[in-house]
Amino acid sequence: MSLKTYEIAGAARSAANGEHILGAQDTGSHACYLLYGVMRPGEAERRICPGAGHEELVLAARGSFLVSGCFSGELQEGSAFHISGADICYLENRGTDEAVYCIAGGHSSAGHHESG
Repeated sequence: MSLKTYEIAGAARSAANGEHILGAQDTGSHACYLLYGVMRPGEAERRICPGAGHEELVLAARGSFLVSGCFSGELQEGSAFHISGADICYLENRGTDEAVYCIAGGHSSAGHHESG
């Protein structure tokens, strides 16, 4: 079986909201998803909220982010945090270069999948 890859960086850069989700529509699985997000220099208020029954790990892949909301502080490049359910936080790119974050998510142990 050959390796199947997905080009997500370009898709995120061309998306109006700066994000692309690799999920069930691509993989056929509802177990997990991956989100790739790009923020321009000075861009703020990028909302992060997993939703009911979901958990996410948010990684600063390139650059650092100011985090506010249910968590506050600076997320340095190469660092991550965990967020779950209805918790909401916001990312801000205070740098002078494009910043990239990745979110790996899935269902929490008590979670369920809501169609929609």
